[in-house]
Order: sequence, then C-alpha cells, then structure tokens
Amino acid sequence: MKVTCFMTLFWPFSMLLFFDKSQTSETEVKRNLTRRNYSLIPDSISNNVTILDLSYNQITLKASDIMVLQMYSLLTELYLMENNITVIYNNSFSNLSNLQILNICGNAISIIEQDSFVGLNEVKELYLCQNKILHLNPNVFVPLNNLKVLNLQGNLISHFAAPQLFHLELLTLDGNPWNCNCSLLELQNWLNKSHVTLENENITMCSYPDDLKHYSIKSAPFSTECHSKFITTISEDLYVDFQSIRNSTSNSSLNNLTQNSEHEALGKSWALLVGVVITVLLTSLLIFIAVKCPVWYNILLSYNHHRLEEHEAEIYENDLTRNPSSLSQITDTNSEDTTVIFEQFHSFVVDDDGFIEDRYIDINEVHEDK
Repeated sequence: MKVTCFMTLFWPFSMLLFFDKSQTSETEVKRNLTRRNYSLIPDSISNNVTILDLSYNQITLKASDIMVLQMYSLLTELYLMENNITVIYNNSFSNLSNLQILNICGNAISIIEQDSFVGLNEVKELYLCQNKILHLNPNVFVPLNNLKVLNLQGNLISHFAAPQLFHLELLTLDGNPWNCNCSLLELQNWLNKSHVTLENENITMCSYPDDLKHYSIKSAPFSTECHSKFITTISEDLYVDFQSIRNSTSNSSLNNLTQNSEHEALGKSWALLVGVVITVLLTSLLIFIAVKCPVWYNILLSYNHHRLEEHEAEIYENDLTRNPSSLSQITDTNSEDTTVIFEQFHSFVVDDDGFIEDRYIDINEVHEDK
C-alpha cells in the first residue's frame, strides 16, 4: 500500500523529467550555429547531433575541421553555406555515413579532389551552387550511390561530361558559361536519353559560340562533324574498355597458369621421384635374378633325373624285348643328335674328368654284382 502511494506521488515528477529530457535531446539533435563568426567547426557540440547548420561563418574546412567532423557520425544534414571554403579535400566527410543532405553553396570552391565524397553512400541531395568551380571530373560523384538532386548552378563550368549517377532525378546547371562545342555533345545526349530533369532548362543557355547563344544546352544543334567525332570517341572508349578487360583477364589467366604450372611441376616432380625409385628397385631385382639364376639352374639340373623304380625298369625291359629293332633304329637315326645332346648336357657339369658319375647308383648292388 505504501509502495502504491509512493508511486502515485512520484508519477507526475517522473513525467516532467521525461518530457524535459526529450526536449533537451531535441535541442541537442538540431544545432543552428549560423552567424557565429566561427573560423573552425566547434568540437563542443553533442555527438548526438543529426542536423548541423554552420552557415555564414568563416570556416575553411581544413584538416582540423575534417577531424572534428569525424565525431558527428550521426549527422543526416550538414549546411556550410556562405563560408570560406576554397578546396574540398579527399575524405572530408568519410565518417558521415548517415548524411543525406550536404549544402556547400556560396563559398569560393574551385577544386574538388577525386575522393572528396568518399563515404557518403546515403547522400540524396548535394548543393555546390554559387562557387568558382571551373572544371569538374564526373567521376568525383561515383561514391554517391543514392544521389537524386545535384545543384551546380552559378559556377564557371564550360563543359561537363555525363556523370555516372543512376538514381539522379534533378540536375541544375544554369548560370554557367557553357561552351556548346563538340565536347558538350555527350552531356546533351545523356540529358535527352536519361530520365533526369534539367531544372531551369530554358535559362540553361549556351554562351559560346555566338550562333548558339539562344539555344539551350539540351537542344543546341551540333554539326555533323561533332556527331562523327562523338561516334569515334565512343568506339575508342569501347576499345579501351575492351582492352583493359582483356588485359585484366589475360593477367588473371597468366597468374592462374603460373600457379597451375607450379602445382603441375610439383606434381610431376613427385611422379618422377616415384618412377625413379621403382626403376631402381626393378633394376636391382633383375640384376639379382641374373646373378642367382645359374646357381639355381645347376641345382635344379642336378635333381632333374631320378632312380628308376622296379616296375618302371620291368616295363622298359619288356619294351626293348618286344621291339629290339626300335632301339637300333633310334640309335642309327639319332646318333648324331644323341651325341650333340650328350655334349650339351655335360657342358654344364663342372669339373668334368671324362667319367660319368651317377650319384644314384647303389654301392651295395655294385659289390653284389662283383
């Protein structure tokens, strides 16, 4: 009961604290610091700020300002209009990954480095109007993947190649001294073929040459020579792109071939080693067999004949008795062959002294015959 009463009493105070904190957070999220005569971006701003307006100061956006900007990673809108910025350096806004609107109009910007807008993947609106930009590389906008509005009004741009901005919807180019020569034909073709709306098209006029001053850059008539040059340029660009792709492909193929050849050479070396080992083993085996073969042959030859059994002797004698002429015939016809076979047979016998020794003659039988 006491707890309930305490909560009832404390509830109004808690609500007041909540609303006070919410209001404080809102004031911290949006900071308007215009006309403060700042020469540097202050580092005392809360890190929770999401909308920061530093217009009409003396900020130059040098290295110290870039370091301070890294602290405000939650920014969604940044306004730096009417300051003293002359150069936008590389990676000036690299940590502002949540930024959606960037307005730098009314400065004295004459140089925008190649990687000035790296990290601004979520920017949808970019305002560079009323500066002193003389030349602008269209590739500088490549990191701006989601850019829909680009304002280049009131600069010193005389020619401009078509930017690679696939989500762009609105483009402002009036107030520049456009030179409608052949170099502007690419931009005109892009404006006519894309879905981009050219704001203030009627006042985006050619300044040069004199005979085209009354034409919009989107409708100025270019000579046949410009069209032929444009087609030739496109062909050359396509050829260069093809060559670069082919070179990159050939380089990658060469690297793969080198790696494969290294692996293949390694595999072949193992195969060669195994082949050498097997060849050595087989050669050694053949040599061993060649050396030992005569010895084995002599041993086998010595056991090639055996003593006749009694029944075999009787059969042999009966055959001789029945066919006595066969023996003489065999003797007559094969005497020469027998002599040759006898000589070949005894040529393998070691230490032949002219006597035939039969190892299987029984000595007891010899004595009995005597």
